[in-house]
Amino acid sequence: MSDAPQLQMDMPEIMSMTDTGSESPSADEKDPTARKISELSKEGYQALKENNLNTAEQYFNQILELEENNNYALVGLGDTKRKQNQFKDAIGYYSRCLSCHPGNNYALFGLADCYKALNQYHKAIEIWEQYLIHDDRNITVLTRVADAYRKIRDFKNSKQLYLKVLDMENNNAYALIGLGHLHYDFQEYRDALFYWTKMLEINEKSVDIRVLTSIGNCYRKLKLFEKGVYYFDRALKMDSDNFYALFGMADCYRGMNQQFRSIEYWNKILDMDPNNKVILTRAGDAYRNTGDYVTAEKYYNKAMDIDFDIYAALGLALICKGKGNYPEAIERLSSLIRNDPKNYRPYIDVADCYLKMGQKAKAVDTLKDFQKLGIRSQPINEMLDNLLKN
Repeated sequence: MSDAPQLQMDMPEIMSMTDTGSESPSADEKDPTARKISELSKEGYQALKENNLNTAEQYFNQILELEENNNYALVGLGDTKRKQNQFKDAIGYYSRCLSCHPGNNYALFGLADCYKALNQYHKAIEIWEQYLIHDDRNITVLTRVADAYRKIRDFKNSKQLYLKVLDMENNNAYALIGLGHLHYDFQEYRDALFYWTKMLEINEKSVDIRVLTSIGNCYRKLKLFEKGVYYFDRALKMDSDNFYALFGMADCYRGMNQQFRSIEYWNKILDMDPNNKVILTRAGDAYRNTGDYVTAEKYYNKAMDIDFDIYAALGLALICKGKGNYPEAIERLSSLIRNDPKNYRPYIDVADCYLKMGQKAKAVDTLKDFQKLGIRSQPINEMLDNLLKN
C-alpha cells in the first residue's frame, strides 16, 4: 500500500488525425472509392471523438475493405483499441501502419502511448525521442518522455526535461506535478514541496485535493507534523472520506504522539475498508501505545486472521511484554527472529525482556547474535555499548 497518491493529470493527445485540419484523405471527385474512403474516415474520426468506439471501429473496418492498408483506418483502429485499453491489439494496428507508411507520426505516438500504458517505458522513450530529434519544442512530448524517465527512476534525464518544459512555459502543470513526484520518489521532500506549493499557488481557488495531500505528505516525511495536519485537514474538508488525507492525518498525530487522535482517523479508514491489514495493525499499535491492550489485541488478531503480518505479530509480542509476561514475549519475538533474522527490532525487545528479568548476559548475547550477521544497526550498537559500559 502506498501512502502517497500519484497525481496524474489527463495528458492531452499528442496528435489526432483530426488535428491537422484534414480529417480524411482528399478525394478526387471522379474517384468514387477515394470519395467513399473520405466520407467513412470523417465519420469514423467523429465517432472516435464522441467516444462511440464500436461505431468508429465499423467505419474504419469498412475503409480497410476498400483499401487494405489505409493509414487513416489503421491509426483509427489503433486509437479505438487504445481507448479501450486493448493495448496489444492497438500496437498491432499502429505497427501495421508503420510497416506500410514509415514515419507516420500518428501511428508513432499511438504506439509510444501503448508501450507507456504497458509499463514498457524504455520502448516508449525510444519512440518519443525519435520525434524530439526533429521537434524538441513539443511540450506534450517532452512531458511524456520526462514521465517515462521518472518511471524508470532516471532522475537526471527526467528532471532535465521537466525543467526544459518550465523554461518554455513557466507554470506548466504537467511539469510541476512531475517534478513534485520525481523529488518525492527520491526522498527529496523539500524540493518536492517547492513544486507542489507552486501548484497550490497557481490553483488556490480550484486546487486538486491530491495537491493538498502531496504537500501534507512532504511535511509528514519531514516530520513537520503540525504543518502536515493543516493540509490534510484542508483535504478532508473537500472530501471527508479521502483515504490519503485520513492516512496522513492519522500518521501525523502518531508522529506527534497524540495516539488518541490517530485512532479516530485509523478507524475512519476501517469503517470504509474493514479488512485493510495495514490499517488494522496501525490502529492496533495506537491502542497498544495508549495502554488499551484488549482492543489492540483484537485489532492485531483480526489482521493476522487475514494473513500473517510481521507488525501485528510484533504488536502481540509487545503486548505480552507490556503485561510483564516476559517469557512468552521472548518466545514470540524469537519466532519472529527465526523467520526474519535481519530485522533488528525483535532483538532489541528480546534483550529488553532479558534485562527486565535480570538476565543481562542473555541480553548482551542477543544483541551480539545480530551483530554476527554483519549488518550495521545503530540502535543495536548503542544498546550493546550501554550494557557493556554499565
